[in-house]
Amino acid sequence: MRKPTKTWVFFSALPPFRGGISKFSMCVLEALRQQQNVKAFTFIKQYPNFLFPGSSQFDTAAQTVHFKRVVSTFNPLTYLVAALRFRKEKPAVFVTSYWMTFMAPMMVFWTWFLPKSTQKIAIIHNLNPHEKRFFDVFFNRLFLNAYDAFVVLSAAVQTEVLALKPQARVIVLPHPPYEAKPTTLSKEEACAVLDLDPQKKTLLFFGLIRPYKGLSELIAAFELLDESYQLLIAGEVYGDPKVYLEALNKLPHKNWKFVSTYIPENDVASYFKAADLVVLPYLSATQSGVRALALTQERAVLCTNAGGLAEGLSTNGQGFELHSTQSVDFASRVQSLFDQGDIHRCNEQLALNKLNLDEAWSQFAKSLINLAERG
Repeated sequence: MRKPTKTWVFFSALPPFRGGISKFSMCVLEALRQQQNVKAFTFIKQYPNFLFPGSSQFDTAAQTVHFKRVVSTFNPLTYLVAALRFRKEKPAVFVTSYWMTFMAPMMVFWTWFLPKSTQKIAIIHNLNPHEKRFFDVFFNRLFLNAYDAFVVLSAAVQTEVLALKPQARVIVLPHPPYEAKPTTLSKEEACAVLDLDPQKKTLLFFGLIRPYKGLSELIAAFELLDESYQLLIAGEVYGDPKVYLEALNKLPHKNWKFVSTYIPENDVASYFKAADLVVLPYLSATQSGVRALALTQERAVLCTNAGGLAEGLSTNGQGFELHSTQSVDFASRVQSLFDQGDIHRCNEQLALNKLNLDEAWSQFAKSLINLAERG
């Protein structure tokens, strides 16, 4: 099948930038390129170094994929450079990712330079940020009014969009599952590599660690579980890891391991293989790449429904909703799921239901294309 001759322009965080938005955007881009002529662009820098809470914005271990880097969010002069570059392509469709309100003025500015015939579509990961600022609502309104249509990853974000722009053309496309590099390790071998006891019931907290993700609540609940459980925490801390280490060191037993660093792609599967249950006790959220990753790694998820995070989880047999992060309720929920065999049955079923990952991302791209065509 020949690709259409019309050009799409796609802007987002993309490799060598690391993190969930970059990973997600790369998957969307690859699927779109199977069906459309797409020109992709990314940042020169997303944040000034002194504002970035992590160790690095870049994944130096990943294979280098080159995209045209056109803009720094903190350098308004580059906004014009990017806008002129986008206009030069005369795109039929312009797609951008939106997850931080401080990027709104930049992304609104670009729309002034695009041809009037260009369909302007935003994939909204977060509309309302986890850390609220006084300008959020104003900037969100500006952004929504500048774009023609929107893709959101949960019904909760759709509700937020419609609250600010009631007539918005918006569709919900759940986060497709990720493919991670496979491992040939058994659970016992993965536990041996990570210095864990394969006989214990292992809870995994994975990914970037920020206060809103509820790790403190998980540690408090874990304290109430007996020594047949162990806790594996893996991910870079945005902030001071001491607050978590101090809480862990106060636990009555030492059945925990804390790998407080960015986990390279080649090692990801081993962490999931060693786990029985992936726990996402988020206090606020809209979607999670970790939930999508757990699905491909055939591991049950226990998560709150903050921002619609647990939408479809139980219905699709992928895990369980955590109704309360209060330590007693939290611990009781974990214990009940293991005691009743729910975790084991869920993991077995996930292993039987092999996923067609290419089809999942291809369908996401098709829905995005249909949204543009309806404009």
